[in-house]
Amino acid sequence: MSPTIALDQIDRIVNNQHHNPFEVLGPHLIQPNGASADGQTQWAIRAYLPSAHAVSVVFPSDRQDYPMTAVHNDHFFECVVERDNIENYQLKLKEGEHERVIYDPYAFKSPLITDFDVHLFGEGNHHRIYEKLGAHTAEIDGVTGVYFAVWAPNARNVSLLCDFNHWDGRKHQMRKMEGGIWDIFVPEVNIGDRYKFEIKNWEGHIYEKSDPYGYQQEVRPKTASIVTNLDAYHWNDADWLENRRNSDTLQHPISVYEVHLGSWLHANFSQPGTPHDGGRGPPGGGTGRQPGGPLPHLPRTSRAPDPLRQRAGLYPYRTAPRRRTPLRRLLGISGYRLLRRHLPLRHPGRPDVLY
Repeated sequence: MSPTIALDQIDRIVNNQHHNPFEVLGPHLIQPNGASADGQTQWAIRAYLPSAHAVSVVFPSDRQDYPMTAVHNDHFFECVVERDNIENYQLKLKEGEHERVIYDPYAFKSPLITDFDVHLFGEGNHHRIYEKLGAHTAEIDGVTGVYFAVWAPNARNVSLLCDFNHWDGRKHQMRKMEGGIWDIFVPEVNIGDRYKFEIKNWEGHIYEKSDPYGYQQEVRPKTASIVTNLDAYHWNDADWLENRRNSDTLQHPISVYEVHLGSWLHANFSQPGTPHDGGRGPPGGGTGRQPGGPLPHLPRTSRAPDPLRQRAGLYPYRTAPRRRTPLRRLLGISGYRLLRRHLPLRHPGRPDVLY
């Protein structure tokens, strides 16, 4: 079949040079309702799948398959479908001896970042931009997945690299929005999947970058970001908030003790993950850390300050920042000069148990 789109547009997709792949890939209306011979709406569905040698469009509602044809390139597929409703179609891929069914990420065209978000971000007045940029679990048209967005105003192209696409930047090319933000919604990505952004500049040089708004990252020397859902955390401070609401804190003395989690619980070489002295610091101060001993996983941060509260009766307390600092790797120094405001240290535990 002859393609329903210009060949140069296909070449830009194949060569990963298109600033908005949604203009080419996914469903596109070619004949409005009533224009075709049988009075139905005609859609052209296109997909670029570098690892597939055969693809079909599947509509789960009626279990009907529409074989796609390779046009202009062995891995650029297209088919024309006459249907009034094409929501939530799937793609059946044949890759060697394997076959799998996926949702088409380019069928979800509506961005989760609004024009107002872009306007505030451009002004520097979006104080909750971390809820928009990065990787966030979402549901669109009844399909769950992860929405990825990154700010790269000087990039020619940006792609998503992740476990789901076998780290192939051709499979999930992102769309450039106003303000230099690139985005894509990828269905069926799981919590815990690793990802990076593939940034290509105008000279064609490619850089793999972790997510500056990521909530979790691999332990060095690995550098990939990790998909995390902080909404799964349930706060248990309702009683404390109610007490604060009914108290006049300005009329009572207060003493706040700051606790560095790494100073209270450490593991040694022979028993990794086991705290020293029941979780207390050593007599006379210090961290009690064995040379080279890694920080353990903390199921709950309240374990660390409990011995202090019991012995000294100090209340309230706060924890020092659990984020990377410039001198931490060289000198082992923690402090308030943070490298990434939204990324906690991996060693004390997962983000969903630290917040």
